[in-house]
Amino acid sequence: MAVNDEMQILGEWYEQLARALEIPDLDVDQELLLDLARKSADHVIHAAAPVTAFLVGYAAGQGAGKNNAGSVGGSEATARAAGIAFRLCEDRAGSRGGKDAGRGGPAGAG
Repeated sequence: MAVNDEMQILGEWYEQLARALEIPDLDVDQELLLDLARKSADHVIHAAAPVTAFLVGYAAGQGAGKNNAGSVGGSEATARAAGIAFRLCEDRAGSRGGKDAGRGGPAGAG
């Protein structure tokens, strides 16, 4: 399956799930989460991908909620939480001498 097809299916699934969860207006950086899932699967174990994405989302929600009337929005809270997770993945890869050690997350992720 081509990447464009996968992204279209992911977008459709995202919209369907967001509506069902009653959060249809939530803006999510899907590329960031996909990069984070890939990195955590590569540097930890495959099962770390969904757990990492969930924890980052939860932390971002908590961060955005704490600052509801303040300056940190959902996107910034997600980037902050993802940046922490990216750094932990890199630290883990570096401590194991991983082949990808030293490669950072996407621009703006930390």
